[in-house]
Amino acid sequence: MTLHRYFARRFLWTFLGIFAIFFLFQLLLDLVDQIRRLDDDVSFGEIMHLTLLNTPEGMYQILPLVMILSAIALFVSLARSSELVVTRAAGRSGLVALVGPLVVAVVIGGLTVAMGNPIVAATSKAYADLRESYRSGETSALSIGKEGLWLRQSDPAGQTVIRAARANPDGTVLYDVMFVAYAEGGGPVRRIEAEEATLEAGAWKLRGAKVWPLRVGLNPEANAQVYGILTVPSTLTEDSIKDRFGRPSAVSVWELSGYITDLESAGFSARRHAVWLQMELARPVFLVSMVLIGAAFTMRHSRLGGTGIAVLSAVLLGFSLYYVRNFAQILGENGQLNALVAAWAPPLASVLLALGLILQREDG
Repeated sequence: MTLHRYFARRFLWTFLGIFAIFFLFQLLLDLVDQIRRLDDDVSFGEIMHLTLLNTPEGMYQILPLVMILSAIALFVSLARSSELVVTRAAGRSGLVALVGPLVVAVVIGGLTVAMGNPIVAATSKAYADLRESYRSGETSALSIGKEGLWLRQSDPAGQTVIRAARANPDGTVLYDVMFVAYAEGGGPVRRIEAEEATLEAGAWKLRGAKVWPLRVGLNPEANAQVYGILTVPSTLTEDSIKDRFGRPSAVSVWELSGYITDLESAGFSARRHAVWLQMELARPVFLVSMVLIGAAFTMRHSRLGGTGIAVLSAVLLGFSLYYVRNFAQILGENGQLNALVAAWAPPLASVLLALGLILQREDG
């Protein structure tokens, strides 16, 4: 037990040190990028605030890299100090040295999903709101793309196509918006342009709206009407709009299951969110595989040489498994793989591959 605690403590401190280095590096890179992108009107304090909000998401993405580098650093250090040799000479297999680090990796993975995921979801959303307010002067606006955001809603009278230049992260407020209403089985019957549209219960509330009738025989401009406030019925909900353009990572893992249920009951596909949920649940297993990969190549004694090649091989294999995991996620989001298979197969295969390498080197 003492040996396990010793190796676990060594691994934990190594992980925290490497994590701090990458955090500072990520912070500086993002700070420079924010300074370059934002106007001079934004103060340095506001830029620093933006950077601190955006850094957690970047660190969350590179956590597997931090984990494998921590494992490599630990076992290279143990090999150079001959502590692994002493462990084997005492009658303990080299696998015993893995117990402590693996327990730490499992705990870190669990805390990452349970606590880190909600933090990243909250900070990334706050970052999007604040950054748009600094860039455009409007609160909670999110640029969707060059052509804006397109939505479609159906009702007994027909369908309505909605285009907006920008939207807030929840999709409940649209800016520079246009509504084109179509009759059931027919052509367009009405066009509306408004400065802002806010989604309320069962309706859009438009501000600064102008309405053009598009019926045959009417001059649209001559018969156009201007409204300060106009209400347009809607069957859209906040959840359904989020599914059109929102990232699953913007939803906390604790809320994602109910969010998926709401999307499916509203008739929208929640495949991306279901895959993301399973990917998050499988994240601790993938982090464990990174520790095993790092150990598989660096547990040999340093006097045997080839340490540099071993470290490079471990990092390259870790990157390869990371991209395989991302590719499986894409296949799952496209519906070519089941969500469970796409999320769990790469981490489990990585663990088995690493265990095979370790057993071959230790007992082969």
